[in-house]
Amino acid sequence: MSELRQRQPAAGSGRQQNTDADADTAPRREPRRTDDDDPFISVLDIIRVFVVLVIASCGLSYYMTNTDGSVHLTPVELSLYNGTDPSLPIYLAVNGSIFDVSANPMIYGPGGSYNFFAGRDATRAFVTGCFKEDLTTDVGGVEEMFLPVEDVEDEQITMAERTLRHERELMLAREQIEKTVLRWQNFFRNHKKYFEVGLVEDDGTVDPEKGKRVLCEGAKKQRPKRSEMTEEE
Repeated sequence: MSELRQRQPAAGSGRQQNTDADADTAPRREPRRTDDDDPFISVLDIIRVFVVLVIASCGLSYYMTNTDGSVHLTPVELSLYNGTDPSLPIYLAVNGSIFDVSANPMIYGPGGSYNFFAGRDATRAFVTGCFKEDLTTDVGGVEEMFLPVEDVEDEQITMAERTLRHERELMLAREQIEKTVLRWQNFFRNHKKYFEVGLVEDDGTVDPEKGKRVLCEGAKKQRPKRSEMTEEE
């Protein structure tokens, strides 16, 4: 009786089948997604933009300010701070000193009663009170505002005495201008809401009217009269 021989499986075939089975049952690894695959803006992108804006802002601030932190602006640069740009503070200047008056936009902002002071140095107007004519730094000729009107006829005084008196009164008039300017600087400097931020820099621009301006009518009306002055004055 012939023997039925069973065919033995080839060596390694079982191992191969097990390997294939393991491969079919093993979890497949999903490809890793990156931020570039996300069609929407991620939080990381927002942070990156914010950091760039902060760096740019710091760079602009460094460019516009001095090493001690104070602002140094030319008259043209100062004109940008007149309240029309809501992203900028409101500045005004008195005799070269810049003050931040952003705390009171109803007065110094667009449409405010004193908006004409914003973005400029109008020292002359602060002294004379002529807000339309004297929005300039030039105070040349303002001394006349404090000099008396000569309304006394036949005054018993020699020419030499008159000359000395005029020189003394002219000196006092210039001191009065300085005191008035300083008073306004201290008004903004010591104000609870306003504060000093820096200085106006000379950009070399020549004012063709400097020294040629005449005293405004409002200031002329404030001049004292000689007849109303005492001897001590």
